[in-house]
Formats: sequence, C-alpha cells, structure tokens
Amino acid sequence: MSATSKHPETIALHAGWRADPATGSVAVPIYQTTSYQFRDTEHAANLFALKELGNIYTRIMNPTNDVLEKRVAALEGGVGALALASGQAASAFALQNLARAGDNVVSSTDLYGGTWNLFANTLKDQGIEVRFVDPVDPQNFRKASDERTRAYYAETLPNPKLTVFPIAEVAEIGRNLGIPLIVDNTAAPILTKPFEHGAAIVVYSSTKYLGGHGTSIGGLIVDSGTFDWAAHPLRQPALNTPDPSYHGAVWTEAVKPLGPIAYIIKARVTLLRDLGSAMSPFNAFLTLQGLETLALRIAKHSENTQHVVEYLKKRPEVTRVIHPSVQTGVHRQRTEKYLKGGLGGLVGFELAGGKDAGRRFIDALELFYHVANIGDARSLAIHPATTTHSQLSPQEQDATGVTDGYVRLSVGIEHIDDIVADIERGLGAAGKVAKAA
Repeated sequence: MSATSKHPETIALHAGWRADPATGSVAVPIYQTTSYQFRDTEHAANLFALKELGNIYTRIMNPTNDVLEKRVAALEGGVGALALASGQAASAFALQNLARAGDNVVSSTDLYGGTWNLFANTLKDQGIEVRFVDPVDPQNFRKASDERTRAYYAETLPNPKLTVFPIAEVAEIGRNLGIPLIVDNTAAPILTKPFEHGAAIVVYSSTKYLGGHGTSIGGLIVDSGTFDWAAHPLRQPALNTPDPSYHGAVWTEAVKPLGPIAYIIKARVTLLRDLGSAMSPFNAFLTLQGLETLALRIAKHSENTQHVVEYLKKRPEVTRVIHPSVQTGVHRQRTEKYLKGGLGGLVGFELAGGKDAGRRFIDALELFYHVANIGDARSLAIHPATTTHSQLSPQEQDATGVTDGYVRLSVGIEHIDDIVADIERGLGAAGKVAKAA
C-alpha cells in the first residue's frame, strides 16, 4: 500500500498485507495453528523476554489476527491494536489494563446496556469502581475524578441514546490530569476518528460494522501512541511500576525501544496471556472480508437511515425520533463537529403505545431481523427495554435513553423502498395499541 494514503477505502483493502511471501497468496491466509516453531533456543528466549517481537502462541498472537490489527490501527491512525474475542472483552481489557482493585474510572452514562452491566457490576466485583456522569457537561468528568482515577470512558455515538460524545473537550481535561480518554467507536467507524480529537485509546466491537455480515464475534483495542503514560507515573502505576508477572518490568521503559506501544503491549502480554480472550483466526479472516467494504457500507447505511428518519417524522404513531440529525443545541453542535460524511446507521423512535406498541411493531416486521446486534448489512430491530437493557433498573434505563416505547433500528443496505415498507407494516400494528387506548 502507498504509505501516503489517508483514504479509508484504500486502507481497508491494503494496510498490513500485500501477499504471502511463501505462496504469493493475495488473500490473507487463515493461520489455523496453536503454536509456532522457534528457530532455536535463543530465538525462543528473545521472544518470551520481548527482546524481539514474533509469534509464540495463538492465545497471544496470530498472523491472521496481526493483519486485522494492523489494518484497523491504520484506519484509526494508531500505532498498534489488539484483536480480542468480543467487544465486551475489549471494553473490559481497556480498563483492566490500567485500573486495579481500589482504582476508579469515570464513564459516560450514555452506554450500551451490556457495557453498563459490565461496569456497574462485574468490574465492581473486581474492585474497580466506575463512576457514571452525564456527558452533556464535560466538566462532570473532572468533578468525578480523584487521585485514583485511571481512565475516562465513553461511546462516540452511544447506543441507544445517539447523542454524540464531546471527545475533544473530555480528552483535554484528562490529558491535563494524566487520565486517558478511552472511546468506544463501534457505531461510528469512518465517520469519526477519535484520535484526531485527543482520545488515547479506541475500542470496537468488530461484530458490528467492521465485519458487517453478522457471522463473527470479535473486539479490538487500538492504541493511539500519543498519550504520555510516563509523564504521570503516580496517576498510571500499572504502566510505571514493576510488574511482577514479567520479572519486574516497568512497561513504559521495557518497550521504549519498540516505540510508544507500552499500553497495547501490556494488554497483549499480560491480560490476553492470562485471561485468554483471543479472537479466533477464522473470525479475524471473516472480519477482514467485511472490513474491505466498510467505507462503502457506512455511506449506504447513513443514506438509508436518513430516509428512514424523514419517514418516521411524518408518522402519527411516533412521538419522538432519536437520531443525530434531529437534535438541537449542544448535541447538534457536537454532531457537526465529530461526524463527517454521514450520521451512521442507527435510529431510535418512541411509540405512543409504550411497551405493548413496541412489541407489536417488532412482531409485525418481515424484512427486519429481530436480533440483539447492530451493524449488519441487513436491517435489524429490537425493543431495548425488554432485551438489551432489561437487566438495568428503571433509573439506569432512563439514564441510557431507554423508555418503554423505545424501538431501535439498525438500518441496513437493502433498497430503501423495501425498508420503509417493512417499517410501515410494523407501525400499522403498533398503531392499533394507541387507538385501543
């Protein structure tokens, strides 16, 4: 690939790979192996001591995964990436790489329900406190911070609230304090690059738009390489104090000859090594196939979704449309600042008939799939209050933007006439609830 290319359409096809040196294969092979032959004992020792980088065991690295990691890092403008078994693993590792028992993280309230549960319950059980704040005012992150705050966390385009996060504003607050901003960019690949606005780390559920085909669970962590972890050693002890699991290595010093990759290397050789949430090479291969058309698909998702928004605004069964294009005030300003070239493939709306109307809408659909996923090439629909966010309390649901009558659509790339016809079918069923009331 031309080293000067900055275009995602080109990067998604060429970054990290040209051809297999042994066979000339243009397609990335699936390296379906557990282990790798060492040249000799010195080579093996150097790999384990991180004196040189290379393949040791597929739980930690794999050549197929390596191409995916390089390609996504190139798309984001980062220095390195780590492929993991799921987006949930990526969110967990991103924080566990910095925070220990007794530490805390400040997170936006505007989160996917599974991430909220991970933060509010599972990480809490591990001794990591996650403090939730409203991102409408970026200063809420500063106010919730103390000497044991290790990271800030947010979603670019939070699912299902769909209000764009103030990346630059919160990132600047954090950098002055030595606190990195970690951004989940799952719903907005191509549309924004969080690193350009000061984010330190980006995470993805590659299950969604990156793959686009709904076949492969996966996640990724991408390191910007721009956050100075050594500048605030007391703030970031995980990277600046001896690690007993690696003979007392201090990560900011140990990998300095390899570049600004302390964060992503530590995640790979400690968390991935010990917890084993590795992406399978086959899933990495399938994600690479989807990635090749990502830029084209995102444009079509955005175009179709905007048509759906305009249609929903005219329907009497719909009391409110939730989409970046209909927002006002500071939310519109953030949309215009951060989302370029499209507003994504997600749209939510509230039905006058509440929960019963939501169920009737879903059950009447024929084209849309009723699944717990977003980002497929095909159109998807779900009623979050009874599914993805059902484990949250009513107060937590309200904080994340979920009401009883809320329906979320992930608009696919089918012909827009077919998409709208199916929505009309669902609204016809939902409208019967409102009329009966």
